[in-house]
Amino acid sequence: MAQWLDSSLLRGGGFNLTVGSLAVAVLLFVLCVLLSVLLRRLLRRYARRYESVNPSSVYVVGRLLHYLLLLIGTLLALNATGIPMARFTVFAGALGVGLGFGLQAIFNNFVCGVVLLFDRSLKVGDFVDLASGVHGRVRDIGIRATRITTNDDIDIVVPNSEFVNGRVVNWTVREGFRRLKVPFHVAYASDKEAVKQAALEASRAVDFTLTQEGDKAPQVRLVAFGEWAMEFELVVWLNADATRRPGAAIAAYNWALHDALLARGIRIPLPQRDVRLFQPVSDTAVP
Repeated sequence: MAQWLDSSLLRGGGFNLTVGSLAVAVLLFVLCVLLSVLLRRLLRRYARRYESVNPSSVYVVGRLLHYLLLLIGTLLALNATGIPMARFTVFAGALGVGLGFGLQAIFNNFVCGVVLLFDRSLKVGDFVDLASGVHGRVRDIGIRATRITTNDDIDIVVPNSEFVNGRVVNWTVREGFRRLKVPFHVAYASDKEAVKQAALEASRAVDFTLTQEGDKAPQVRLVAFGEWAMEFELVVWLNADATRRPGAAIAAYNWALHDALLARGIRIPLPQRDVRLFQPVSDTAVP
């Protein structure tokens, strides 16, 4: 057995890789990976046990421990194989040249991923809207890309550089509430007070409305006099559930507004155009 472990796999330039050293290297790396999994599991259990612990901080600490243990495992494995570390100076120089050319985008996303892990403006569970049109819930922040799950349950992998260099709207970075303006229009002959009461009644009929009292109570505004209708908007504050479902919230308020306006006999007009026809007068008199 000992003779088999000492058998050489790769030899040259003062370097001798044996079966035993390779087995030790693999074992050390696997132990570091298992230790990473165990520590992250303990951190998640600790976060579930104590509600005062910030889940975002636990996630960041777990990620950093994972990458640190992977680095330690790689160094221990290389040391166990007996590979001279001085040989990696040439490799580091070549890697630097590669980062300057072919690996520039990958290195940029790597740095941006580290920034996101330390920055508190984005965390797992936030509902974001990117400049590219992607919107959804942040599921995972990786070292190269971030995974976003849309309301259609589709996972989209977005490079980390898009979060750092582009415009990002985070709807849940603070309280998790947002304000929604729902436009609608009615005929000019309508009673404005009746329109207001109908819109407030519609806001009470939708479960997405945060509250009916205080500074976040629903409001009804007459915003413009259009060519063929009075233009109103219903301003409501949405709860955290509606913040993550903007399309469903708009559809719910439009449905409730239509029902409330019809129940009060308020007409929703269509665009109107006046067409006048003129009979041309002939220059020649009819005999």
